[in-house]
Amino acid sequence: MNKVPHAAMATSAVPTPSEPLKCDGRGDSALSAGPFLPPQCDGDTSGAAAARATMVARLEGSGELRPGPVREALLALPRQVLMPQAYVRRSTPDETPPRWDLLDWSRPADREERLHSGDSVAIQHDGEPVLGRTAGWRRGGVMTAMSSTMGMTADLLQLLDLRPGQRVLDVGTGAGVTAAVACFVCGDADVVTLDIDPHVTAAARERLSSLDYQPAVVTGDGTTGWLDAGPYDRIFVSFAVPRVPTALVEQLAPGRRALMTLGTSSPSWPGLAVIDKRPDGTVEAQLRAVEFGHRAAAGFDRLFLSVSFRKAITTGNGRTQRTRIAPPSDTARGMWLALDALRPGLVRHFGAEDLTIGAPECGSWMRARAAGHRRWDVTTCGPRDIWAEIQDAAGQWRAAGEPAAYQLHFDTDGSQRATSPNGALNWHLPHTPGDAR
Repeated sequence: MNKVPHAAMATSAVPTPSEPLKCDGRGDSALSAGPFLPPQCDGDTSGAAAARATMVARLEGSGELRPGPVREALLALPRQVLMPQAYVRRSTPDETPPRWDLLDWSRPADREERLHSGDSVAIQHDGEPVLGRTAGWRRGGVMTAMSSTMGMTADLLQLLDLRPGQRVLDVGTGAGVTAAVACFVCGDADVVTLDIDPHVTAAARERLSSLDYQPAVVTGDGTTGWLDAGPYDRIFVSFAVPRVPTALVEQLAPGRRALMTLGTSSPSWPGLAVIDKRPDGTVEAQLRAVEFGHRAAAGFDRLFLSVSFRKAITTGNGRTQRTRIAPPSDTARGMWLALDALRPGLVRHFGAEDLTIGAPECGSWMRARAAGHRRWDVTTCGPRDIWAEIQDAAGQWRAAGEPAAYQLHFDTDGSQRATSPNGALNWHLPHTPGDAR
């Protein structure tokens, strides 16, 4: 569902799922009331329906999926049709160059991996054509399109509140999962799915068609939307952007909603923009601090901690101080989101045992380790005092009432601002030339 230089992450657990929907075609009654069912479930005889039911049960057990049309769509839609091939990394995280194995659903030995785990599914390597590939090994390169984790996808689609007959713009087609859910719930006549990569849209068009869905599948820049079929009742963007694209707000119909991940150059602390256009055309928007977000859009450079930098932080020496000040909790997401905006350029190493954060552009880093009851050893290195920056941001966040969400403002001069509900904490979103007014 998303282009990796456009996409994301998440998880699940288990009760017994209710009986999945039968794939019995789309008669007149379905067209009038929904859901808009695919005509068949290819491959269900080899366990695909049971695997989907198990995946849905895990999502329900984790609280990420609730009864409703999104749940029914995930039970009914044959994922093996949308993603008949998928990549699995066979090398260790630090191995260079990485090794990838392209699995194929038609091979029984490949079926137990990835497709119904709920994890993200990589579908394209280095911008290659997606149709007509031979399964097997690839070395080096990066994954350039994927389907996001189902927990995050399900949660966002439920927040989007899809309903029959809505006009939907799905920005960042990826594997076509979101587009298929929109077709299932809303009907395909008014669904548009848009991606910058022609290989991705060609594959999605063919695979959605094989489910008897005929949405408009468009190749183009997702940040400019698709004016021809607007305005839209729902807009869903499955890649991170530094600010809300003005064109997408303009293409949102009054009384309707758009969702997208907002982020800085760091992938560590994403925000979810929830944009509601009132019936009078004015906009009410909120930036929510969230645990997981989509990956960056094409052309949106992101910072990462290299393998050597991570090792240097873990084992390196620097200035160490003992303190009674506890590091902010991981659940204080509103603080971390504010830190990311106020002190950009920081990346967290979530795989480390201790709180570990680096600034790749200047080589600064910090590490906070527990050193007994209510004591921590904080080590810093480099020109930036990251620990002091964290304390400063935490102080501002507490003075602002410890918000978990901020108001988004779209000013008449084209600038965008995030403010705490009491106005004590605020920052400007970066200006992007392509979004100039």
